[in-house]
Amino acid sequence: MPSHLSEPSLGEVFIAHRAQLWRVARKIVNTSDLADDVVQDAYLKIVDGASVRQADKPIGYCCQVVRNMALDYCRRHRVESNYRTFDVDVEVLEIPNVETPDRRMRERQVIHAIDRALAELPPRTRMVFELYRLEGLTQREIAARLDCALGLVNGLIADAAAAIKGCAHLLDAD
Repeated sequence: MPSHLSEPSLGEVFIAHRAQLWRVARKIVNTSDLADDVVQDAYLKIVDGASVRQADKPIGYCCQVVRNMALDYCRRHRVESNYRTFDVDVEVLEIPNVETPDRRMRERQVIHAIDRALAELPPRTRMVFELYRLEGLTQREIAARLDCALGLVNGLIADAAAAIKGCAHLLDAD
């Protein structure tokens, strides 16, 4: 019986020395999870190879496959990290506003409609609305500035809001 038939296959050698091969991968990739991935992929490469390989030093061959696979993982990670940004908070990411001519035209129409609606209001109502919405004053600050009741300011703001509420439908065409 020839001696090569009793020799263990590369897959068997790999399994027998898995812990050592994992340590080789771990030293290169620096994380246990990646080392696990490297060892698994290296094993699959060895056992699913296109041809049955014979190696003079099977453990050396397995170590070299693991080493090369780990280095490939590191290279791929380095390239991918150049294209990834991990410190971006997706919640505050600004999505570019794609302005189309139609959208700009509708926005202008809405602004003109709001301006017309506010122009039809009594001057005091318009002024309270502008102080509240455009200048950012609180209702208390407006009441103090105009020397009137807080309830009146609240009512005037509600009147102005009701007057311009009908303009919102012009933007809903998107």
